[in-house]
Amino acid sequence: MKTTPTILSEGSAKNTPKSNPSASQRREKIVAMGFIAPAIIGFIVFYFIPMLRGIQISFTNWDLLTDPQWVGFNNYRTLMTDRTFLSALGTTAIYVMVNITTQTIAGLGIAVLMQRISQSTVVRSLLLVPWLVPNVTIAVITLFILDPNVGLLNHALSYLGVGPISFYGNPDLAIYTVALVNSWRNMGYTALLIFAGMQTIPKMVYEAAEMDGASAWRTMRSITLPLLRPVLVMVVIVSMIGSFQIFDTVAVATKGGPVGSTRVIYFYIYEKAFQQGQMGYAAAMAVVLLIIILFMTLLQLRLTRAAETDLD
Repeated sequence: MKTTPTILSEGSAKNTPKSNPSASQRREKIVAMGFIAPAIIGFIVFYFIPMLRGIQISFTNWDLLTDPQWVGFNNYRTLMTDRTFLSALGTTAIYVMVNITTQTIAGLGIAVLMQRISQSTVVRSLLLVPWLVPNVTIAVITLFILDPNVGLLNHALSYLGVGPISFYGNPDLAIYTVALVNSWRNMGYTALLIFAGMQTIPKMVYEAAEMDGASAWRTMRSITLPLLRPVLVMVVIVSMIGSFQIFDTVAVATKGGPVGSTRVIYFYIYEKAFQQGQMGYAAAMAVVLLIIILFMTLLQLRLTRAAETDLD
């Protein structure tokens, strides 16, 4: 007896329900969530909840000793006429621009040298040494190196007939000195990030450019930089966020001086919160800083098309 095969029509095939995920896929999702969960919990506990609490405090007048008093938007209105706050924002902007520019350019140059000259693991490890040293330690070390009387750098400059120069004590040089010191500390880490991005560029692209007779500078300008755009944007954004949060080098080396020339916004928040007991006012400044960083980040992502890549 022959059986007639059952032929499903096209419409019935479309209505056939999709098979459920396999047990292995479900296990993979559970394992993935297990790895992600500590980071999510840490973010919520140590960042998100304190951020909400800080926003709440910004609408109060609180000296840490008595109960907070609700003042609404008074703290924010006062900020708009606080010349010290506006000056701190300007000083921070100078620091951010100098730090990001020098750090990115130096990191890019080191990454190119690593790709062309040496890809040794030892060299990469040595580049990370300054980044592993805490900012407080870097500040103390540079206080001695840049000292106008006994500093090693001024001693070397004396042979050139220059100096002595008070790098941390001169109001016109202090903020640039702080920016360059932190740029030196972080440029090795930046170089490794850029170097890792360079490894994702196919070698055949460079081989084709070499066959066409492109110079090293033309290759860098027309191939490396465009294909590195997503990585460079990430590096600039991370550097910008870190630069806005500069505090420890200023606190140790200059304490906001001389004449307030290095009073960055983070140090001013610290002064208001813990030296003058104006926690609500300090929280309002922190909220404004959060909005500025968020706006700058979104603006950079939009202008640089960070989500797109030229490798496609």
